[in-house]
Amino acid sequence: MKEKLTIVKVGGKIVEEADTLSQLLADFSAIPGYKLLVHGGGRSATKIAAQLGIESKMVDGRRITDAETLKVVTMVYGGLVNKNIVAGLQAKGVNAVGLTGADMNVIRSVKRPVKEIDYGYVGDVKHVDAEVLVSLISRGVVPVMAPLTHDGEGNMLNTNADTIAGETAKALAEAFDVTLIYCFEKKGVLRDAEDEDSVIPVITPDLFKKYVDEGVIQGGMIPKLENSFSAVEAGVSQVVITLASAIDGKSGTIIKK
Repeated sequence: MKEKLTIVKVGGKIVEEADTLSQLLADFSAIPGYKLLVHGGGRSATKIAAQLGIESKMVDGRRITDAETLKVVTMVYGGLVNKNIVAGLQAKGVNAVGLTGADMNVIRSVKRPVKEIDYGYVGDVKHVDAEVLVSLISRGVVPVMAPLTHDGEGNMLNTNADTIAGETAKALAEAFDVTLIYCFEKKGVLRDAEDEDSVIPVITPDLFKKYVDEGVIQGGMIPKLENSFSAVEAGVSQVVITLASAIDGKSGTIIKK
C-alpha cells in the first residue's frame, strides 16, 4: 500500500501577505504525512519590477517574460518568496527545502514556441525527476517548489505554478497515493459566480462538458480543470479545488474520473 502524499498549490497572493502566509504555514504544517508545496508570487514580481523601472506586460493574465523580467522573477520566486516560505516552515518544525526546477535537475522544460504570442522565457514542462523528489520526501524533507524551471542549457524559464503542481503530482503518483489540492480565492468551483456558497461538490468529465456548454464553467477555470482531469487520468488519486484556508482537502470541489 502506497504512502499518502499531499501536494498543495497556492497562489501568489496567499504567500505574499503576512497574515495569509502565517495562516497558510500553520495549516500546511498541520497536514499529516508526506507533503509538498508549490507556490506562485506574481504580485511581488510585478511590484519589484516596477521599483526597478521594468514594465510588466500581461496577455490574458499571463506574464510576458523578457530578459529583464526573467531576472526579476528568478530573484522573487526562487529567492524572496520561496525562502520566506521555507524559513516560516522551519519555524513550525517542518524540515523544508526550497527548489526551482534547476535544482538537482528536478524539472526540465523547453522554451514555449512562438505562435500568436511570444511569451518570452516561459517554459513548458517536459520532465519531472520523480526519483529525486521521492528521495527527499522519503527522508522527511518537504519540497517547496518555485514556479521556475530550466532548459538544461543554462537558461531559467518562468513556468506556470498550476502546471508544475499537476506535472509533479503525475510524476509522483507511481510512488505515492497522491492528493493534489489547488488553493485559490473561492471555496471551490462555483455554480453561480455571485454566490460564494454555490460550490459544485464533485465534477466528472461528463459534468465538466455539460457545465462548459452551459457557461457555468468558463475563463481561467477551464484550463485549471483540464489540468485536474489530466492529473486524475495519470494516476493522481484525487484533485481538490478549494480555499487556501481549507487545505486539508475536506471541502471544496473534488475532481473525479
